[in-house]
Amino acid sequence: MSWQLRALAMVLVSTATVAMLAAQAPAPSAPEGAPADLSAPPADAVQTDSGLTSRMVTPGTSEDRPAPSDFVTVQYTGWSTDGTVVDSTWRRGKPSMIALDQSLPGWGECVQMMTVGEIRRCWMPQELAYDGRTVRPSGTMVFDIELIETRPAPAVPPRDVDQPPADATRTISGLVYKVLKAGAGTRRPSPRSRVTVHYTGWTTDGEMFDSSVARRTPQAFVVGDVIRGWTEGLQLMVEGERRRFWIPQNLAYDGEVGVPRGMLVFDIDLIEIE
Repeated sequence: MSWQLRALAMVLVSTATVAMLAAQAPAPSAPEGAPADLSAPPADAVQTDSGLTSRMVTPGTSEDRPAPSDFVTVQYTGWSTDGTVVDSTWRRGKPSMIALDQSLPGWGECVQMMTVGEIRRCWMPQELAYDGRTVRPSGTMVFDIELIETRPAPAVPPRDVDQPPADATRTISGLVYKVLKAGAGTRRPSPRSRVTVHYTGWTTDGEMFDSSVARRTPQAFVVGDVIRGWTEGLQLMVEGERRRFWIPQNLAYDGEVGVPRGMLVFDIDLIEIE
């Protein structure tokens, strides 16, 4: 067992849990049938210099836009221009997390035009889509994409990774935190609660040493079974919340050989309290 899993006592979240989380994600119903404008974009669609054409279907709920290297969580359906469904997270009932700089060129360009909560229809010519790849559809592809969430790539450390900012809060134990995204509700986990989270951890010199986001798989564990800084910090959170924690060595791995030493910084999303 790797030191990350041993130290944090984490196990991969079950398929059933992932399916349940996906069902809870804020997303509209799957599109009913193929759009009428698959083969011919309407007059209000906008074409870029690359040849990508798009139009907004539903406005966003935030001003946040993805950066080129961001990891985004999306729902989507893709069609060939004859109306055949090529792929659909809506049909699978599970959103996808995608690294934009590893996606299709048309995807990266289209999603960067969007704000969180927006649904956009994008017409991608073959060179911006699958580009004649083996066992992939050829020709223009049309995607309806809903941008659920965007976050920086795990390998990109926060600007304040070396020390907490002035507006961070310090607890009696020495744990320091800052709320990055508000959650919903008021229920908080106890040490005996089983929770599901996404997280990324960095050393204060900016080295990422562990990330469920990079693996695209949330993880589940009992709050009292992880490092002390996590146990304390998670009990401050509510579902849907994201916090950044600066955890001193005595609340992390306490100088143990073979694991990161010194203060560690974690971004944690509390997805679910079972």
